[in-house]
Amino acid sequence: MSYEIELKGCAPAPLAHYLKALGILRLVAEQKDPNAKGYWRDEAFVLHSNLDEAGLLQFFLEEYRATPITAPWNAGSGFYFEEGKTGAIDSDTGKILTTGKKIKTGVRDKETEATRTLNKLLQSQCERFEFYRELLAKTRQILNEKGFDEAPKENQKVLLLQVIRNTYPDKFLKWFDAVLLIGSDKVSYPPLLGTGGNDGRLDFTNNYMQRLLRLFDSITGKPNSCVIDWLKQSIFLQSTPHMLKDAAIGQFLPGNAGSPNGTSGFESKSLINPWDFVLMLEGGLFFATNTVRRLNSDTAGALSFPFTVRMMGVGSGAGSPKDEANSRNEIWLPIWNQATSFAEISCLFQEGRVTVDRRFAKDGLDFARAISAFGVDKGIAEFQRYGFVKRNGDAYLATPVNRIATRTNPAAELINELERNRFLDNLRRFARSDKASGRLVSFAHQLENRLFDLTRSTDSKNCQDILVLLGKIQRSLSQSHKAQEDIRQPIPLLTHHWLLASNDASNEFRLAAALASLKTGYSDATEPEAPPETARAKTAEKLLPMRFHFAGLKTDKKWDAWDNESRLAVWGEGSLTRNLCETARCRLLAAQRLQNQDKPFAFGVGASLGDISAFLEKSVDDQRISDLAQGLALIKDFHSASIHFPKQSATALPAAYALLKPFFVTDQVLVKIGFIPEGIKLSLRGEVLAWFAADQPQKAVDFAWAKLRQSGVELPHFPQQAPRVMGIDGAHLLAALMFPVAFGQLKGLLALKPREPADESLDLMSL
Repeated sequence: MSYEIELKGCAPAPLAHYLKALGILRLVAEQKDPNAKGYWRDEAFVLHSNLDEAGLLQFFLEEYRATPITAPWNAGSGFYFEEGKTGAIDSDTGKILTTGKKIKTGVRDKETEATRTLNKLLQSQCERFEFYRELLAKTRQILNEKGFDEAPKENQKVLLLQVIRNTYPDKFLKWFDAVLLIGSDKVSYPPLLGTGGNDGRLDFTNNYMQRLLRLFDSITGKPNSCVIDWLKQSIFLQSTPHMLKDAAIGQFLPGNAGSPNGTSGFESKSLINPWDFVLMLEGGLFFATNTVRRLNSDTAGALSFPFTVRMMGVGSGAGSPKDEANSRNEIWLPIWNQATSFAEISCLFQEGRVTVDRRFAKDGLDFARAISAFGVDKGIAEFQRYGFVKRNGDAYLATPVNRIATRTNPAAELINELERNRFLDNLRRFARSDKASGRLVSFAHQLENRLFDLTRSTDSKNCQDILVLLGKIQRSLSQSHKAQEDIRQPIPLLTHHWLLASNDASNEFRLAAALASLKTGYSDATEPEAPPETARAKTAEKLLPMRFHFAGLKTDKKWDAWDNESRLAVWGEGSLTRNLCETARCRLLAAQRLQNQDKPFAFGVGASLGDISAFLEKSVDDQRISDLAQGLALIKDFHSASIHFPKQSATALPAAYALLKPFFVTDQVLVKIGFIPEGIKLSLRGEVLAWFAADQPQKAVDFAWAKLRQSGVELPHFPQQAPRVMGIDGAHLLAALMFPVAFGQLKGLLALKPREPADESLDLMSL
C-alpha cells in the first residue's frame, strides 16, 4: 500500500526546509522504499511512499543510517587538535605563571569540541554509525600517512583533496562532489555548502556529527530524549518547546540564526531543531556534480554546480550591484508539482544547467531567460531563487529573492537580439567596471531589471521602458570615448517584433514610432566599381535613418559604428519641439549635401491625424515621445501593419497644417496618392524652415500656397489667398509637420474640404 504524506515542515523557503524535503526523499528511497516519489503542493512537500506518518517517524527513529560526511581539509572538522598554550616562566623562580599572556607550546595536543565529537563517533558501537566510523578511520589513516597534523594551507589543500578523491571508496564521494570541484589550477566551491563544507568558522560536517550525537546514543544507537518531538516538529511542523539553544545552523535558516536585534537584549541565541540540520545536509547531497561535466568545466568553477549562477542584483526590486560584490553567487531551486521519483530528481539535479541562446546560463538574468523552456520541458512549475549575500557581519545568509514561474513567454526572446556582437555582455561588464560613469551604471542596472521583468511579462509598458533605456544608453555611449574603447559597436539594430511588443495604442507611441521611422526615399546607392561593403555604407548614409540624429553613428560595412565627428547627431536635451526643428534643418542640409533627389521625409510607419491634433493641442507627453523615439529608432525595418489606429471621430486640424504638409512628404508618395502628377516636384527650401524658426509661420504658409498654385495643384478652398495662421507658434507647427502621417490618412488630409468657408480648420475623418 502506498501513502501520500504532506510534510508541512518542508517548504520551498527557507533553504533549510527545501533541503530537508530532498533529504527525506533521498533517505526513504535509498534505505526504505526504492519507489518513493515526491512533489510540491501548497507550499509543502508531499512524500508518496509505502510509509504512513507513523511509519515515516519509525523509520527515522529506528532504521535511519546517517550518511557519513566529513571535511578534513577544514580546521574545524575535528581531525586537528589546537596548539597548546602555557603561562610564561617566572625568571626569578622558574615557575610557570598562571596569569598574564599565554605562550604557545608548539605541540598540537589541545582537544576541542570538534575533536571530542569526532572521537566519540569513532568510538561508537551501534550499527547506525557503522559507515561513519569507517569513513572517519579511513580519513585519519590518510592524514597520518601524509603527515597532516593541522589543516592544510592553500598550497597543500589541492594535494590533500586529490589524495582523498583518489582514495575514498565511491560510497563516500557523494559529499565530496557536493561541496567542491577540483579544477586544473584551483578549487571551486558551490555557494550552497559554503567554502568546502564550512561557513567562516562553522564547519558543517562536525556540527552534523554533534547534532547526530544529540539525536542518538553513540553506544546503543537508540533515540535520545526529545527526539520524537523534534522529528515531528521538523517534518510536520508540530510545536515543541525543546529547541536547542545557541546551536549554530549557518546560512541555511536566517530567521533562526542569532543576531543583535533578535531579542530585547543585546544579542539573541540561535534556536534550531537538530533534525533540521541533519536532514538539510542529507538533502545537500543532491547537489553532487556530474563527473563528466566536472572534467569539462574547469573554467566555470562554482557555476558548474547544479542550478548555480553568478549573483545579479536584479529582478527582486530590492537588489543592487553592491549585493553582487558581497555574494557567493545564487542558486535557483526547482519546484515541481507532479509526483517524481528519486532517480528522476537525481537526474534533474545532475543535469543542473540551463541554456540560453545556445550557451549555458551564467547569471540570474540568463537563468530567468532560460527557465521558461527548461521548466516546461522538465515538468518544473517554478524556481525558488536564493542569493547567498553577506548580511550579518562576515556571515553569508541564504536569502530568498523571489519565486519565478516557468510559463512560456515568447517576448523574452527579444533579448536575444541585444546579444548580437556581444553587445549586452559588453555593456553589462563595462557597467561594472571603474571606467563607467554613474549615469551609465544606473541605466545598465535599470535595463537589467527591465529585461528580467520581460522574461516574465508581455507588458507593452515594460517593453517601452526597455526601448527608452536603450535609447539613453546609446546616447550615453556615443558621448564617452572610454565606453567606446570597451563597447566597440553600438546597439545592434532590432527587428519589428519590438514594435509589436511595445505598442500600447497610445498617441505618444504612434507619434514616437512615426518619428523613429523617418528616412529618405533613397534606395539605390550601388556603384559598379564599389565593393559591396562600401555600397552598403553609402546606402545607409543616404537613407539618413533617424537614429543618426540621436547619437553619433555611421555605418561601417554592415554594422553601425561610432562617429564622434558626426554632423547629424543634433538631438539634445532640450524640448521635443526644439529638437524636431533642429532635426528638420539638419535633414534638409544633409539631403542637399548627399544630392538626394527627394525630400528626406520617407517613413516606415505613420501617425494618425488624431495623434497630430493631440500634439498640436499639447495634450500629449512630449518627453515620453522623445524618449520612446530614441529607442524605437533602433528598429531596422518598420512595418505599418504593426500600428493600429483606434476608431476616431472628426478631427480638426489647422488649414495651415494641411497646406504645408505636402512639403514634408516625399514627392514619390504625393504622386502615389494622386496629389501631384509625375514629374512635378514640391521642394522644401531652407528659408521656409528659417521662417518657422523666426516664428513667422505665415510667410511659410504664403510660400506653400504660391508654390502649390504654381505647380498646378487646385486649391478650391483658398482661391484668392492663403489661410491665416492663428493660435499656433511657428516652431510647434514645424514640429507637428515632422511627424509622418499614415498613407490612408494622408490621402484624406490632402483631399478634404473645409466644413465652413470661414473656418480656418479642416474637418478630418479618421480613415
